[in-house]
Amino acid sequence: MHNEPPEHTEVHAQNLMEQFAITFLKDDNSGVILLNAEFRVTEISGLACRLLGVSREQVIGQPMDVLFLEAPEVHQLLGRMVIEEELIRSQPFQWATEDDGCELLMDANLLRDEEGRLHGAYIIFKDVSNVRLLEEQVQRSDRLSMIGQIAAGTAHEIRNPLTAIKGFLQMFKVTLKEKGLQKEVGYTEIMLSEIDRINSLVSEFLLLSKPKDTAYDSVELSTVLNEIMPIVNSEALLHGIVVQYDEETLLPQVIADREMLKQVFLNICKNGIEAMKDSGCVGGVLTVKGEIQREYNGKRMVNIHIHDTGPGIPEDLIDKVFDPFVTTKQDGTGLGLSVCQRIIHEMDGEIRISSQEGNTVFTVVIACPADKASQ
Repeated sequence: MHNEPPEHTEVHAQNLMEQFAITFLKDDNSGVILLNAEFRVTEISGLACRLLGVSREQVIGQPMDVLFLEAPEVHQLLGRMVIEEELIRSQPFQWATEDDGCELLMDANLLRDEEGRLHGAYIIFKDVSNVRLLEEQVQRSDRLSMIGQIAAGTAHEIRNPLTAIKGFLQMFKVTLKEKGLQKEVGYTEIMLSEIDRINSLVSEFLLLSKPKDTAYDSVELSTVLNEIMPIVNSEALLHGIVVQYDEETLLPQVIADREMLKQVFLNICKNGIEAMKDSGCVGGVLTVKGEIQREYNGKRMVNIHIHDTGPGIPEDLIDKVFDPFVTTKQDGTGLGLSVCQRIIHEMDGEIRISSQEGNTVFTVVIACPADKASQ
C-alpha cells in the first residue's frame, strides 16, 4: 500500500479546510462573519448580509462595531469577547430591519494560531425564527387540545341539565301566556335566549377538540369561496360594507374538509365585517383574494388573504388573537379564531395575521397536494 509523504497529506488537509471554509460561507443556513486581527470584516456570507440588511461591499474592511451599532447588547457581548476573551455560545438576540425582524442564535470566538498569536475572530449565527414560531404553534395547539378534552368531557354534563331547564321554561311560558302574565313571559324569553347562548358556547367549545367525522377530500378552493360569497355579501350589505372578490379567480385543489374550510373563511370574513361595523367605518371594504406561492423548499402553497379596513388589532393583542377567550368584541367569546386555527392546523396549514391602524389581513395558508406541486 502506497503512503503519501507527510507534506502531501498536510497540503491535502489544508486544501480540504479551505474548501470547507468556502462551502460554509456559502451555506444558506448559517450566517458567517470573519474578522482580521484588527477586528475588521474580511469576509461575510450571503445569509449574514441578508439578515443584517447590508451588502458585502458595504462592510468588507469595516470595523466590527459598524455592523452592530443598532444592537447594543450584541455589541457589548462582542466587546467582552475581544477584551476578556470570553467565548460566546448560542446567545439569543433579536434583529430588526426596515422590512422584517428575526430571532438569531450567535456563536463567536477569537482565532489564534498554535503559538497563541491572534489572527482574528469569527461570528456565526443561525436564524431560528421558524423554530420559535413552531414552538409557539405547538404550545397553542397543546392548550387548545387540553381545553378541547375538558370541553368534550363536560359538554354532556352541561347540556343535560340545560335541556331539562329549557323544557320546563317552555312549559312555564305557555302557562304564563294563558294567564296573561306578559311581563313574566318576557322574563322567560330572556332566560330561554340565555340558555340558547350557553348551548352555542358549548358547541364552539367542543370544536376546539379534534374535529370529529371530518371528510378530507380534494377540494376546489375557488368553488368553496364562491359558495360562501353570497352569505358574506348579504352580511356586508346590512352594514354598508363593500366586498371585493373576483369570482373568476382560479385556485388549485387542496386536501381539506369542505364544510370546515367554509367555516374558517366565513368566520374570518364575519370578524372583518364586524370589526368595521363596530368601529363605524363608513364605506368599509372587505377584500378576499387568493394567490399561489412557491415556497423555498419547492412546495406549492395557496394563500387566501382576507383584508378589512377596520381599526386594526391592538399591538398587545396581535400575538394572542388565536388564544382561547381573547377577543376585542364586547359580546365575543374569543373562541372563533381558536377554532379556525385548530381546523387549519389539522389540514397542515396555518393562519397568519398582520395588522395596523385601518388595515388587518388574515392569510390562510394551505399546501397543495404533493402530486400537484410539480405541475
